[in-house]
Formats: sequence, C-alpha cells, structure tokens
Amino acid sequence: MSARLPAPCPPRWWLLLSLLLLGAAPGPRRGAAFYLPGLAPVNFCEEEKKSDECKAEIELFVNRLDSVESVLPYEYTAFDFCQASEGKRPSENLGQVLFGERIEPSPYKFTFKKEETCKLVCTKTYHTEKAEDKQKLEFLKKSMLLNYQHHWIVDNMPVTWCYDVEDGQRFCNPGFPIGCYITDKGHAKDACVISSEFHERDTFYIFNHVDIKIYYHVVETGSMGARLVAAKLEPKSFKHTHIDKPDCSGPPMDISNKASGEIKVAYTYSVSFEEEKNIRWASRWDYILESMPHTHIQWFSIMNSLVIVLFLSGMVAMIMLRTLHKDIARYNQMDSTEDAQEEFGWKLVHGDIFRPPRKGMLLSVFLGSGTQILIMTFVTLFFACLGFLSPANRGALMTCAVVLWVLLGTPAGYVAARFYKSFGGEKWKTNVLLTSFLCPGIVFADFFIMNLILWGEGSSAAIPFGTLVAILALWFCISVPLTFIGAYFGFKKNAIEHPVRTNQIPRQIPEQSFYTKPLPGIIMGGILPFGCIFIQLFFILNSIWSHQMYYMFGFLFLVFIILVITCSEATILLCYFHLCAEDYHWQWRSFLTSGFTAVYFLIYAIHYFFSKLQITGTASTILYFGYTMIMVLIFFLFTGTIGFFACFWFVTKIYSVVKVD
Repeated sequence: MSARLPAPCPPRWWLLLSLLLLGAAPGPRRGAAFYLPGLAPVNFCEEEKKSDECKAEIELFVNRLDSVESVLPYEYTAFDFCQASEGKRPSENLGQVLFGERIEPSPYKFTFKKEETCKLVCTKTYHTEKAEDKQKLEFLKKSMLLNYQHHWIVDNMPVTWCYDVEDGQRFCNPGFPIGCYITDKGHAKDACVISSEFHERDTFYIFNHVDIKIYYHVVETGSMGARLVAAKLEPKSFKHTHIDKPDCSGPPMDISNKASGEIKVAYTYSVSFEEEKNIRWASRWDYILESMPHTHIQWFSIMNSLVIVLFLSGMVAMIMLRTLHKDIARYNQMDSTEDAQEEFGWKLVHGDIFRPPRKGMLLSVFLGSGTQILIMTFVTLFFACLGFLSPANRGALMTCAVVLWVLLGTPAGYVAARFYKSFGGEKWKTNVLLTSFLCPGIVFADFFIMNLILWGEGSSAAIPFGTLVAILALWFCISVPLTFIGAYFGFKKNAIEHPVRTNQIPRQIPEQSFYTKPLPGIIMGGILPFGCIFIQLFFILNSIWSHQMYYMFGFLFLVFIILVITCSEATILLCYFHLCAEDYHWQWRSFLTSGFTAVYFLIYAIHYFFSKLQITGTASTILYFGYTMIMVLIFFLFTGTIGFFACFWFVTKIYSVVKVD
C-alpha cells in the first residue's frame, strides 16, 4: 500500500471508474490529461501574461484556528486579526460544516512572481482601560496560552511551517501558532523555544509577521504558465519601530500581563517565489505526508494483525476440517447403525439451536443498524482508497459517510425485518420504527447536546441551525422512508428457513464451567479483534484530536478487512466451544462477543485522553467523551453485526450437514 496520495492524473480505467462512481465527466485539459472532479490544477503567470487559462492573483484563505489543548476550534473572525475588506467565501460541503471548518477570505493578497518585503497588512490598537479592547486582548492571550494554531490555504494547499524535530528529522506542520508565552518562572512554553529573544517573564509574544515562500513548477507544455507545488512560511515577531513604514527589525512584539495603556500590534508579511523543478503538481502533498514518520509503525500494525489472523484462521480451520469433520462423520455413522446410542456434544442441542432469543426485537434492530454502518464503512473506505476522499478534497470523507448512511436505510430495514420475522416477532410497526429511530436517535441526541456546549462556547465547530435542520430532513425525509421500504420487503418474504426443527419444550442447559459461561467468553472474544486495530486507532485518534492529517486509507482498508475476518473467526471459535458445552443461546452471545471490542476501544480512548492529550477545561473534556461515546456505539453495532452474521452462517452450515431425526 502506498503511503502517498494517489496522483490526480488517473489512467484510462480510473477515468471510467470515476465516471461510474461520481457521475461526472472530468473535462480534458491541454496535454490530454484528465483530473478528478474538484482537483484540477490552476495555472498562474505574471500580471502582464494573465488570461482565461492563467491567473496572476494568488488568494490566501484562512481556516478555523484549533489547539491540541482544547477541543473548541474558533473561526478566524472570532479573533481580532486583520480582516478581508471583501472577498467571496468558498462554499463548504456537509463534511466541512460537521468538522467545524470555516474557510474565509484573508487580507493577504499576492501576485505571482511579485515579491514583497515587510508589507503592512493592518495595525490593531488596544487600550487596556477600554472593556471591549481588554476583552479582545484577553481572548488573544488565552489563545496563545492554549497554543491555538492558524491554518492558511493557498491554491487548496495548506501553508506549512517546517522545522527540525528529534533525530534530525524535519516536520512540516500545516499550521503555525498565534504566539507563545513565557511563564512567570521564565519557562518557555510551546513555540517560545525557537528564539532566545523570547525571555521576558510572564509575557506573551505574538507572531505578527510571516515570511512566506511559494514554490512553483513550470508546465512543460508551453504557455500554460506555472502551478504551485508548495507554500511554506516562518512565523516571526517584531515590535515595529515605524508602524507606518515597517522594516521588520528590532525586538519581538511582547505583551506583558502587567502591561497598561495603549498597545499597538502591526501585522506584516514578506513573500518570495522559487521555482521547484523536482516536484510535480500531482505529488505536491508528499512533502507534508513524508514528514510524518509513522509508515514503519503502520507496517508493524499490519504485520501484527496478519499474525493474529493467521493464528485464528489456523485454529478455525483445525476445528472445521478436523474436529467438525470427525463430529459429523461420527454423528451420521451413529444414525446409520441399528444400536441406539445417546447423543452428545453440539448435536444434542439441535432442537433448540434456532430457538428465538430473548429481546429478539432489540437484537434485530441492532442488526439492521449494524448492517447499515458496515456497508457504509466498506464503501467509504473503498472510495478513500481510490483517492476520491483524500485530504486535498476537504470534508469529502464525512460527506460521503453521511450521504451513504442516509441512502442505506433500505438494507437496514430489510435485515431488521427479516431477522425479527425469523425470531417469531409480529409487531412489525414497532420494529421498523425502532430501526429508523433508536440508534440514529441516540447518536443525534448526543450530537445535539455536544452542539449546545459548542454554541455556548462560541466555537466554530457548532453546527448552524440551518445545517441541523438539513440533517434532520435527510434523516426523516430520505433515510426513514427508505428504511420503511426495506422493512416492507423484509416482512413480505418468508421467514428464514432453518435446517433443523425447534422443539416445543426448551432443553435445560447443564452447569457450565468458568470459561464457557457467557461473561468470560464475551470478555475474551473482544481481545483479539482489538489487538488487530489498536495501533491504527492511535493514528485515527491523532487525526481527530491532535489535528494531524490521516492519509493512509490503504492501510485502513486492509485493517478493516482484517477486523472483519478476526471478529468472524473469534466468534465462530467461541460459538463452537459453547455449543459443545450444550449451551444453545448463541444469538446475543455472538453479537456481544465481537461487539465487546467497542468496550476495549472505550478503555483505550480513556487511556489516550490521560496519557497523550493535553486537553484542559471542563467543556473540552465533556466534548471529548461525548464524541467518543458516539464512536463507541457505532463501533459496537458494526463489530457486533459481523459476529452475529458469522455465527449465524456457521450454525446454519453445521446443522445442515448432520442427520437428525
């Protein structure tokens, strides 16, 4: 699996696939190249050469500001920075809105190949006696204390701050801090370590100047101009002596906690251009992704998972091919002999194996919702592997997942109805209503409470009221009717035919040993699937809470397949042991055995919060655990459904090949 983003110039088979998947025809460009929809390159040239195919103005957009010490992101306009006088705000897709991305035009405007040195953008003045100015300054100080980061965008590329880290490696961060703080004991926090000039105690230093360098690659096909392949900056701090004519020299811009009177902060920038012949437009994200030294750990994760799968596969194969084969041969041989012998083992419970479980309504509803999530996850990851949902296509991953979930109401209703009918249920109206509203309702209620907290904190991650209405409309007007349609066809079909008949009187289950009791088996069953995914979980949680880019969808898709296999095999293995112990209550146990992986996920998320994150504040803590509970519920339904279907197939298979009276 490649660790790089797929090149946006697909071969012919990829073009056909993109036409089928997206229903859009990417337009041909000069040079007979094709590009994925929404990812076609923009050409730039000097002012005097600009045309319809080549533009001279380079727009810089600003995104939300976030911090690893707080779950609350804020819009750029929430801070007292230089604002754009005019400019069109880019339209945001559903995924960007749900993730709290708020892309705004900025006052930083460049012309291709026109270099600027210490150009003034604006000056902000604060009077500490004025309540409004003091409030703005305090918000700025608090943000620097929590290490909030700017996120700037040029030509759909993040503007990166590259610096050396441990082991001589260079890390390119797609963000840079507002400023930093020197404690009253003289300890330099966060970015203050980059310069010895930051030394005043109990003082904030604001990065009010940026040196921006834009790298471009000249298009070989002639007069098409150039394409931007990288944008890097270096944040600096200057207390400009002549604010009207800044020269970007002098001491850093400090704001002491004890400062009073008038404080002036001048924001400036310098921009330069450099030709880069070795980087093509199609691979311009690589320098950011390659600076994240985690690829070898990903391979370790895959190898670890594969070893577990091979071990489990060997165990299951041994049971299937040897033990089960001997069991079936022995049972069938006994039936053919005239001597009546007493039955034993898993054949003994053939008259009870398909007895409807308790709480069959709830189980069928969980299976319907789990099927919906399972198909959604598979299709989303498949699209991500093809490059449609790469980091360059902002918000596409979440948009795809939400749209797929809405459209997959039909299989959810169908599966829930089929199994509920097979369990002997007759309250079909209750079943379809619960399938439509129970699990989605729990997720939405949790999400709405988290949104109220975000609204109260004034965060950009708060979903606007109009978007909430739109989500409810998608749920009630599309997902619910599709669920009803699926349930209609599910109830219309005959109940699932079982290979053996169910006795009228339930068989008494003998006293079970410790390891065949329900709880120990369920707890053991979740360990192996979790062992396959816990390293991958670290990177996923990093991308969500530490604002790192996640791009290894090839690895993730492979781990997804391994997880499905491991959940299935672990559940089948334990199911066989329980049947041999004459315990025929396999339905809920199979669901909970693999579903218990979600409990280990929750424990790991708690460990990650206390050991890896620096989140402070009650609101941020509540938000972390609120969103984690949504992920845990989704993961529980997803893994539990895999376990049930695997066990259902196994039980149906073994009882269909053994002769019973």
